[in-house]
Order: sequence, then structure tokens, then C-alpha cells
Amino acid sequence: MIPYNFEYYRPATLHEAVSLFQQLDAHDKSPLYYSGGTEIITLGRINQVYTGAVIDLKQIPECRMLAVLEQKMVLGSALTLSELHDSRVFPLLGETGAGVADRTSRNKITFGGNICGRFIYKEAVLPLLLTDSEVRIAGPTGFRQVPIGQVFDRTLKLSRGEFLVQALTEVSYIGMPYVTVKKRKVASIDYPLVTVTALRSDSGIRVAFSGVCSFPFRSAAVEEILNRREIPLEDRINQAADQLPAPILSDIKGSAAYRKLVLKNTLHDTIRTLGGG
Repeated sequence: MIPYNFEYYRPATLHEAVSLFQQLDAHDKSPLYYSGGTEIITLGRINQVYTGAVIDLKQIPECRMLAVLEQKMVLGSALTLSELHDSRVFPLLGETGAGVADRTSRNKITFGGNICGRFIYKEAVLPLLLTDSEVRIAGPTGFRQVPIGQVFDRTLKLSRGEFLVQALTEVSYIGMPYVTVKKRKVASIDYPLVTVTALRSDSGIRVAFSGVCSFPFRSAAVEEILNRREIPLEDRINQAADQLPAPILSDIKGSAAYRKLVLKNTLHDTIRTLGGG
């Protein structure tokens, strides 16, 4: 049970959602956009999230879109991870999202909620980073469509009152070979020690990570090293592991040294699978 009361709103349009946020914010309601709601409920129970009002985005058609338009996959932010997996529209995203929590939770956890949430893993963003996807964002100043790489840096950089509406990915990425691997400490359902998601394009192997550092990332420096085929694979992996953008996590799930070992082994198998050995 959440130990406080809050108001609930269910707008039918993007404009209505943004207007509601502005009105509620002006009345000091600390409003939050809501799609799956799992994080608000989880953190609200332990007083790490407080809000006087939630704005449910699931009735907004654009946030529920699942389509291919003009050679782009258009995925609404209020689609659940289960829906994305079962649709097979974007297999890499579907399979990466299928590693989050259990099926019952994934029936509620939304694509946008996973990317924009407070938990550090945000695994659903990895395929977007690999495919140079674009995102559509709505907010008080209007609507914008920008490359994910311009607005995602450790987290999705949204101004106050903005929310993620859709992600758009070129359909040409659907047929590219990929690997997505989530390594856990013990249980089959747990946060990752390491998640590695990789794609082989004409320009080489692209790799994105979660669980390694305190945020998900794709690194040009790491990819450049991993694609130097003239260097033995083990040397490439050792060099790449020294080019991470932040210190390796060390927590109850695994020490930094253990995570680094798991990362190297996972990279080895991933690159071999994609023919980059």
C-alpha cells in the first residue's frame, strides 16, 4: 500500500496530458506521468517517490502505437514489455525486454517507463542506442523528434513536464544479426550483473551495456577497439574493458572484479557469435 493519497487522471490526448501536468504542477501536486505504474508503486511504498497526482498515458493513441510507417518501426511508450516481445516487430528490443523481471511484471512494465524510470538498468534503451533510433517527446513547449543519442546520457534528458511518446527505428535493422545476453548472480529473475546487447551492421559490431556501470551506455571508444580485427580477440576485450565510461559497479550482486570477469566472458561469446572473432 502507498502511504499517501493522490489524484488520478487519464487524458485522451497528448495536449490534454501536458496541460494537466502544467495545471497540477502550478498547484504544487508534484505530478508524475504514469504508464505501467510499477515503479511508482514500488518506490512509493517505501517513501522514495511522492506525488499528489498521476497522469496515466495509456489512453493516448500515440503512446499505444505499434506500427511500421514509412520504413520505420513506431513504438509507443505505453506498450508493455510483453506486448513488444510478443509482437515480434522489433525482435532485438523484444528479447532484451524479456529479460526484465518476470512475465507478470512485464505485462505491466511499459517501454517508456523502463527507459525513463529511476532504476539504473533501463535495459529497453539498449536496442535504441544500437540502432540510432529517434524519440518523439511531448511537453509544454510543444513536440520534438530527436536522435536518442542526443537526449540519452545515463538517463533520458527530459525537461519538466515532458514525456516520451514514441521511439522510431529504421526497419533495415530488423534483419541484422544480434545477440542479447543478461547475466544474473543466481536467480533466473533478478537485476543484471551484466547485460550485453549487440548488433552486427555493415560498419561493424555495435555493443551496448547495462548493469556494468551505474547507468546503461553505448561507447564509441569500446566499439572502436572491439572492431579492430587485426588484434587478437582477447586483447581487444581487455582493452575495451579499460575504456568503460565509469567505474564498474560493486554491490551485493557482485564485486567490480567479478563483474569485469563476467563482462569479458560475455563479450567473448557475443563477438564470436556475431562473427567478429
